[in-house]
Amino acid sequence: MTMKKLGVIYGGKSAEHEVSLMTAKAVIGALDFSAYDITPIYITIEGEWVCGELLTTAPSNPEELRFAGKGQADSILEFVQRASDPTTRFDIVFPVLHGPNGEDGTIQGLFEMMNLPYVGNGVLASSAGMDKVTMKQLFHQAGLNQVPYAYITHFEYDNDPAAFVEKCENELTYPLFVKPANLGSSVGITKAKNKAELEKAIDFAFQYDRKIVVEQGITAREIELSILGNDKPTVSIAGEVLPTKDFYDYSAKYVDGTTNYAIPAEVSEQELHNLQQAAIAAFKVLDGAGLVRADFFLTQDGEVYINEVNTLPGFTPISMYPKLWIATGKTYAQLVEELIQFGLERFEEKQKRAYTRSEEENA
Repeated sequence: MTMKKLGVIYGGKSAEHEVSLMTAKAVIGALDFSAYDITPIYITIEGEWVCGELLTTAPSNPEELRFAGKGQADSILEFVQRASDPTTRFDIVFPVLHGPNGEDGTIQGLFEMMNLPYVGNGVLASSAGMDKVTMKQLFHQAGLNQVPYAYITHFEYDNDPAAFVEKCENELTYPLFVKPANLGSSVGITKAKNKAELEKAIDFAFQYDRKIVVEQGITAREIELSILGNDKPTVSIAGEVLPTKDFYDYSAKYVDGTTNYAIPAEVSEQELHNLQQAAIAAFKVLDGAGLVRADFFLTQDGEVYINEVNTLPGFTPISMYPKLWIATGKTYAQLVEELIQFGLERFEEKQKRAYTRSEEENA
């Protein structure tokens, strides 16, 4: 069997750098070392690219991945040269970069420019799914139900902070959730129960992004579904997040493991149908590819509200995306392999597109 050259790209100049290392460890550990030549490509927190030598074994802990490329040239140019040389070109790359510069379409644009196969969503889905404001506007076009929200840029807020706070208090109802528009893993999110907390939360969110979103809180259950595929996506069973804290924050997701999950979630057949249909609609309006996790609110009377999607969800051992597929009937290793095959499928489909005018057009 011919070994495929696979590059795993992780780390990144992002507040979610540590999460990426955990995801990379899990993904590499699930790969078949007899089928792939696996090259670690570490992007430091400063943004330097470190292309390592072939891995012979899976890392035993995330910290090992920081040094997988030690002694190699620290430059994105090495990656470009290696990926451009027919003798060393990757058959596919597997980005596990969370947050800005990895999940937002930027690195996907690099792959597209290099005509390089890669796992996961393309430029449009990645960038639109990363920006919570753009995502919400697309969901509105798709007719998906959402909680009331407001948004503003740092420039606009600095010009008249009182006006935006007043807008939030007039149009929304406490408690409010204040979020950076372009970040994931609950980084920078605060729950505000009054004006003083709202103003503090806004200042905190602006530390992470130039644009923020303020969402109205809702009394509802938090339900998540995993989506897999390209043009014919499939949806997992539903899972429920049962946070033991005030809300599902970064520590609960990745550090202390205090959050409980109900998999499968206790929902009726009709509620599950509605959730799955909404998940597919969200995937399609973003033109998703490979993988997406869709997060919903489900009220006591069965009303479904889409909260957001994650176009590069975590793959850590306690992450919801793989947990849902495992409960649906796939092993972790099967899931990783299918994602690689979907990436290759999407690349092969793109190669069939015409990039020059046809003879009929030139006639």
